[in-house]
Amino acid sequence: MSTATGTTGIGVGDVLARCREENRAALVGYLPVGFPTVEGSIAAMVAMVEAGVDIVEVGIPYSDPLMDGPVIAYAADQALKHGVRVGDVFTATRAVRDAGAPPLVMSYWNLILRHGPTAFATDLAAAGGAGIITPDLIPDEAGEWIAASDASGLDRVFLVAPSSTDERIASVTERCRGFVYAVSHMGVTGARTSMGDAASVIVSRTKAATDLPVCVGLGVSTGAQAAEVAAYADGVIVGSALVRCLTEAADLESGITVLRALVAELAEGVRSGR
Repeated sequence: MSTATGTTGIGVGDVLARCREENRAALVGYLPVGFPTVEGSIAAMVAMVEAGVDIVEVGIPYSDPLMDGPVIAYAADQALKHGVRVGDVFTATRAVRDAGAPPLVMSYWNLILRHGPTAFATDLAAAGGAGIITPDLIPDEAGEWIAASDASGLDRVFLVAPSSTDERIASVTERCRGFVYAVSHMGVTGARTSMGDAASVIVSRTKAATDLPVCVGLGVSTGAQAAEVAAYADGVIVGSALVRCLTEAADLESGITVLRALVAELAEGVRSGR
């Protein structure tokens, strides 16, 4: 199945199909809820949609973010210090949905486990969420989440990496819905000066195993890089570069101004890559 259908409105797969019809890649933008405040993070997410992001990744801050680079880890730490709660993510997803984009929650599995997978799926669907990206959950151990996401009509996105065997890629893609998240390099998140060849190779290998769209994350920070990745990927995922717009700003207003400008540059990039 390419995308979930349920009570959540237009799905991730629908957006990716529309972008494909427009002969371009989708732009997927990540921000953590709660930084610099819950209200500020939601304002930034809405601004991203208005500036050209097609799908919003709503991050849930976690105290032990093993896969996050320093920029995202800092923002998550600040959000936790300010008292962000898992429930705040549902406020964020509703706002993103109302702004016109499908919201995908990005969360480490332990947070969902604490909330209860079935309860989380039900609450997320009710708040307009499209699905969840679970970077540290492997499909072999995801039976409870697969059942919960099916029951609530949510997309579920698992990761493949350059180190993944063909067998692993087949196993992962079989259980994905919405798209497959291809990690372009090994290591934690963070902007890169060069994309290298690993991203195109893992996309090619993944497309050989599935008809699902393949989106590439980890490292894109400029319009030129977005165009490069858009030449072979169905979606370009940007995280650290967007978060940095807020962490380096003197205040929220100036941060959102810089954020809008970067999103516009990236949106132009995903449209010029083909």
